[in-house]
Amino acid sequence: MISVDQLTVSFGGFDLLKDISFIVNPKDRIGLVGKNGAGKSTLLKMFAQEQSPSSGIVVIPRDCTIGYLPQVMKLGSGKTVFEETLSAFDDILKLEKELERINGELAQREDYDSEEYLMLINKVTELNDQFQVKGGANFHADIEKTLQGLGFVRSDFERQTTEFSGGWRMRIELAKLLLRRPSVFLLDEPTNHLDIESIQWLENFLKEYSGAVVLVSHDKAFLDAVTNRTVEISLGRIYDYKANYSKYVELRAERREQQLAAYRNQQKQIQETEDFIERFRYKATKAVQVQSRIKQLEKLERIEVDEEDYARLNMKFPPAPRSGTVVAEVKELTKAYDDLVVLDEISLNIERGNRVAFVGKNGEGKTTLAKVILGQLEYSGIAKLGHNVKIGYFAQNQADLLDENITVFDTIDQIAVGDIRTKIRDILGAFMFSGEAVEKKVKVLSGGERTRLAMIRLLLEPVNFLVLDEPTNHLDIRSKEILKEALRDFGGTLLVVSHDREFLDGLVDTVYEFTNKKVKQHLGGIYDFLRRKNLESLKELERNKNIKQEVKVEEESTSTNKLSYEEKKEINRNISKAERAIANCEEKISELEGETEKLDELLSKPENIEDHSLFSRYEEVKKEIEEQMELWEQLQEELEECIAKKSW
Repeated sequence: MISVDQLTVSFGGFDLLKDISFIVNPKDRIGLVGKNGAGKSTLLKMFAQEQSPSSGIVVIPRDCTIGYLPQVMKLGSGKTVFEETLSAFDDILKLEKELERINGELAQREDYDSEEYLMLINKVTELNDQFQVKGGANFHADIEKTLQGLGFVRSDFERQTTEFSGGWRMRIELAKLLLRRPSVFLLDEPTNHLDIESIQWLENFLKEYSGAVVLVSHDKAFLDAVTNRTVEISLGRIYDYKANYSKYVELRAERREQQLAAYRNQQKQIQETEDFIERFRYKATKAVQVQSRIKQLEKLERIEVDEEDYARLNMKFPPAPRSGTVVAEVKELTKAYDDLVVLDEISLNIERGNRVAFVGKNGEGKTTLAKVILGQLEYSGIAKLGHNVKIGYFAQNQADLLDENITVFDTIDQIAVGDIRTKIRDILGAFMFSGEAVEKKVKVLSGGERTRLAMIRLLLEPVNFLVLDEPTNHLDIRSKEILKEALRDFGGTLLVVSHDREFLDGLVDTVYEFTNKKVKQHLGGIYDFLRRKNLESLKELERNKNIKQEVKVEEESTSTNKLSYEEKKEINRNISKAERAIANCEEKISELEGETEKLDELLSKPENIEDHSLFSRYEEVKKEIEEQMELWEQLQEELEECIAKKSW
């Protein structure tokens, strides 16, 4: 479908892409990967014919249609959400108008036997066929399904696009692109403005799509779910594998190991041959053998090892000062913007050492609650920080808040104090700003470079409570992994607002789900939460089926849909029993966690290092905690089922 031959892109004597060639086939699902600045977005622009190569060609067949979603684009205004999305079907709308015009003309004519009348009839038939082939009968339903899949609700359809944030308006542009159904999708970071549920919907859409997909993404889970081919751009070259991202990483490592082994073996043979030549060069009896060895070396095809891009982020958070046990406390908190209630009487506690994720659809109040906790917004209810809490905050638009007219060096120099001022260049170098890069103006930096620069500012002061709002937007996969590792080693309390499942996996131990103005706590990691969500959805579906069946049976027998007094009593007893069991379970978990802390302290002392009984007890306690957590989840499910029965 798209053919790239000997393509080179140069900037000021530097080759960003050098003599690369490959083909995008129908139904390919290609993930373009590589560090920020490697040339991924540039290659997409070439495919979209928005940029020309320095040399080489990009061939796109005439019948191949391209749907391109850049990271930043001009957003439409002056229309409602539905009207703006409807523009994806301009060709169908033109057909519809033409059909209306001709049908109106036919209704007024009476010359049924004339040649002109028959020509109009034929034209209507032809246009009707085109209308049906293009999906004219279903396009309104397609719009509704796509908008809802991307997180909009029906009440949003008639709202003006200007009422929405930039992220939501990007969703409208994505919806228009998906509805046009081009031959090839070119998607540059499509998940940046989506929540977890919308990302999963988009995954399913792209997996079932009949055309080709070429996407740039730093979301490993998304890449693994969608792609079947990975093209990495590194140091101007490409490495092409018929595999998703995770499998590609394994194959790439295996290939490099094989290359290194073959290279070392060949170097050994070359050295032995050169030693033979040197030793017998001047002996007449060995002249023929020496000449033979020299010719062997000249003809030898030297093995090359793929160059590795070793530039990487080096990140470590300063030691966290000790805070009080309670880091943040929220009680019966309500937050509204005029008449719009975002959070309604919510309560939660974040304690020292907790690693918390805020997840949910955009607009459900995740960032709002984070700002309330930080004291940046007014509210009703209680929200307070604990003793000696020192906050480090990375806002969702932190990179955009940087002064664009100053240099990278001056950005850090403005806030650095004390000895740090003498180490600014070293710090910038650790974050891949070295040489002339430190004198670049902020306005010429890429999104990833700005994010890294904003992250440096966060590291300059020791804190014990990190609040990060979408910190991975614009970071490449390698930088995200290094940031994740640094956060794992961070000794304080962590709150992350993120839609990146792979980033949250193994990083957080508690998930707060924001939905319908409320917040629900889920103990465990992000994939535990997602698995439970799927189970809950199935149970809800099954519950609704059971309700309908029950109503149908009772209607047929002319009985009512009310539970008897004894049934209600039994359900209430079961609810009370489940609540008591949950409370006991939570108390047991708390006791075990307290014992774990004491054992941690004992095991940290050198005199106890040989005490195997302490280690054994520590493992027993950890196992007991896991068992109690499983029991707690089981009891919660039983309680929800009892409450559901009571509502019948």
